Amino acid sequence: MPSTSREVLAAEAWRLMLDYLIATSPARSRSLAARRLTPNDARALHMLETDNGQSMGALARAWNCDASMVTWIVARLERAGLVERRATAADRRIKLVVLTPKGAKTKAELMAEYRTPPQEVARLTVQELESLRHIVQKLLSETKGARVDR
Repeated sequence: MPSTSREVLAAEAWRLMLDYLIATSPARSRSLAARRLTPNDARALHMLETDNGQSMGALARAWNCDASMVTWIVARLERAGLVERRATAADRRIKLVVLTPKGAKTKAELMAEYRTPPQEVARLTVQELESLRHIVQKLLSETKGARVDR
């Protein structure tokens, strides 16, 4: 049997991970639809907190998008009562985006649903789950700027 190159194995592993995420996306889409949220809304909620705000500029950099897109997403979430913009004490021109209590509750519910393992994952053996957890933790720790909520 010929050996498979590291690049071929990496491409195959990545393809399989991506295919699995796409195959399981309907469950995440249902969670969003039930709350009238978009994937971008979920991404924003995941990044935001109730205490430490994020500036609009920081969000634009983190999402690698135009500031107008951030304004549009924040405005949507603001109309839904999930976030609010607050001026900073140091510079009132800078607006920080923070979760409202409703936003924090929505984020917690959404993340709980997202983090409930699909049946295929739940059926893996303990050894397989430990291997999978170790690999994904390693990938996350090597990802620049990764945020892991426990």
